[in-house]
Amino acid sequence: MSSTLAEIAQQLKNANKKVQLIYAFNGTGKTRLSREFKQLIARGVATGSEPATSDASPVDSGADGSQLSRERILYYNAFTEDLFYWDNDLELDAEPKLIIQPNSFTDWVLKEQGQDQNIITNFQKYANQTLTPRFSPDFREVTFSNQSGDDEDSGNLKISKGEESNFVWGFFYTLLDLVITILNVAEPDDRETDHFNRLEFVFIDDPVSSLDENHLIELAVNLAALISSSQSDLKFIVTTHNPLFYNVLFNELNRKTCYLLENFEDGTFGLTEKHGDSNKSFSYHLYLKKILEKAVAENKIERYHFTLLRNLYEKSASFLGYPRWSELLPDDKQAYLNRIIQFTSHSTLSNESVAVPTKQEKNTVGLLLNHLVTNYRFWSEVEHP
Repeated sequence: MSSTLAEIAQQLKNANKKVQLIYAFNGTGKTRLSREFKQLIARGVATGSEPATSDASPVDSGADGSQLSRERILYYNAFTEDLFYWDNDLELDAEPKLIIQPNSFTDWVLKEQGQDQNIITNFQKYANQTLTPRFSPDFREVTFSNQSGDDEDSGNLKISKGEESNFVWGFFYTLLDLVITILNVAEPDDRETDHFNRLEFVFIDDPVSSLDENHLIELAVNLAALISSSQSDLKFIVTTHNPLFYNVLFNELNRKTCYLLENFEDGTFGLTEKHGDSNKSFSYHLYLKKILEKAVAENKIERYHFTLLRNLYEKSASFLGYPRWSELLPDDKQAYLNRIIQFTSHSTLSNESVAVPTKQEKNTVGLLLNHLVTNYRFWSEVEHP
């Protein structure tokens, strides 16, 4: 059954579930769904279904968030990073620093709760342990440097986009830990703050885009443990495009409802409840194959299809016992490997990005998909659900 994202947001709200876990491919609409859900909460407050107050608590981490929803929802998505931006000061050749836009979210975490060291610790869990953030005295700027064992300082560095995402996640995770701890105090009068007494939802959209598998698993386990520790009526919605992250959360979390989010050609969406991890509940590898076959047939190959193709090869190699997925490639393996790596690397330079593959590159996807399906017979033995 097809729906709009607004209708799906309403469905998630009405479900009244402790944890709802959603899997969706990149580009399906996860981030748009998180914003639609936040706007749904804001509309509910504005129309009087819940009385609004003038107290703007630091619950809404989105830079575009309405103050009306701040007491009701805490969410993490790509727009959360808009609270932070780089001041490179190229004209004066100054050392780079990350600027924190004035907002109640970071002020409460840093100034009122003094959580700067916990943010650093959470950041370093998923980054280089020697990469050290330093907050300015007014908590408006952050600089980063590498510190070696002999206390030598590299000077201020501009960290990568992935490391920056990890830093922002460290902020959010620290706040979420605080919120859960506060709300776990049963009597509202005994809590250290009343900022979160009306908080109902936490929406987390894909915090793992820049992590390797080891850190991804660690983050999933830690997040699942934190969610499981919540004893209040707080409800959690987590979306991801990463099957490993999805599977770890699925196995770690109890009391969860799982969905597959899809978008259709007419611009509508589907949210289908699933049971089991990604392979058992929606045959993830077959789903990849179906998407690639459709893109090849319609000659609509884009950059992300190379990522799906690589993922399909990786899963196939793992299933068949090959130590490296590149061993499944046809002759001239290195040339094909280089082509796939070119399109699946996470470049941060716009001039290195290729928006649309050439005709020859599009043909490569079809050729490699056909090679995999034709030469590795387990495909014909898999039963479709």
